[in-house]
Amino acid sequence: MEKLSIQEEEALQAVWQFGAGFIKDFMEVMAVPKPPYTTLASTIKNLEKKGFLKSEKFANAYRYSAKVKEAEYKKRFMSGFVNDYFQNSYKELVAFFAKDKKITAEELKEIINLIENPKA
Repeated sequence: MEKLSIQEEEALQAVWQFGAGFIKDFMEVMAVPKPPYTTLASTIKNLEKKGFLKSEKFANAYRYSAKVKEAEYKKRFMSGFVNDYFQNSYKELVAFFAKDKKITAEELKEIINLIENPKA
């Protein structure tokens, strides 16, 4: 699975947020400043070509839905991110945020609790 551009990720997030819908639907849930309609339409078409979305034709319009689940994309993206920037070490990732004071001791305790008591 390839890494998407920021513009593609924002469009895909809109699809995940809205669910199956048309370009105008995704436009409604996008953050301000919203892209032009034609730009979003092109981005959505590219995501379909790349295999992230599927479409169904309704009269003269297409309804798009996600082909790739959000959790699956996040998992693959994060694995690549940790591999590329933290020598494939999640410990290094957490240490980076701890040193930069982006994570609190309380949050670390919550993470430890999640590791020790995973929810099924």
